[in-house]
Amino acid sequence: MEKSPGKPVVFIVSDSIGETAEFVVKAVASQFDSGQIEMRRVPFVETEAQIEKIFEEAAACNAIIAYTLVVPELRQKMADEAANHSVLTADILGSLMGAFARVSYKEPHLEPGRLRQLDEDYFRRVAAIEFAVKHDDGKDPRGLQEAEVVLIGVSRTSKTPLSIYLAHQGIKVANLPLVPEVEPPEELFWIPSHRIVGLIIDPSHLQQIRKERLKSLGLDEKADYGAFERIEEELAYARRLMKKIGCTIFEVSDKAVEEVANRIVQMIKAKGGGS
Repeated sequence: MEKSPGKPVVFIVSDSIGETAEFVVKAVASQFDSGQIEMRRVPFVETEAQIEKIFEEAAACNAIIAYTLVVPELRQKMADEAANHSVLTADILGSLMGAFARVSYKEPHLEPGRLRQLDEDYFRRVAAIEFAVKHDDGKDPRGLQEAEVVLIGVSRTSKTPLSIYLAHQGIKVANLPLVPEVEPPEELFWIPSHRIVGLIIDPSHLQQIRKERLKSLGLDEKADYGAFERIEEELAYARRLMKKIGCTIFEVSDKAVEEVANRIVQMIKAKGGGS
């Protein structure tokens, strides 16, 4: 590589994509008129041979090397090559990792790309939450096939709370209410049964929940929605449909959302799916 006339060159070296190092270099460069500085990013550095080649190029154009390497052997190689070639280097992570280790009494993970992985986890959770909201209560059944888990059950079996809880763990969940008078969307039968979870509840417990719901809405507790006979009819229909589909069935009576959600996560892991 040839040096651009009049421009100092900074090699940005990383064992990941190099965004962190580039951001720091740009911040420093802004104090020296960043338009007069040439930056060359070298990502995914994993071997000592790569480092040797970088130093040969850097020495040829009197460049600075700024790096974010977490593997100790590679950082030591950087120090050795810097001494051999008399090239200025800046270890962006090294001194700060050492300080963190001293005050926390813990050793760093030394995993390249860990920050990017954490960012990806965050955005996956956000996307999963958006998906759960979009596909809550049977909305947009066309998206059922995209879901990692589809929850089905009669009204007030914790489908929505479970969907949101699982979404916060990065799992894409859709849920569908089961009503005897309403034919479920055909998309439900296109989904592999191991991705569907049926939620069943004790009828007496469900009646209590529904009566409280009616009361909170200012409606008559004797409405058909809270009638025991109606509830038994709905649950019988739900069981028949779940048996036809062949899905896993979870009993949710008197169980916390977290407990049921953890069982669903374990099921996903056992099937080799999920995030």
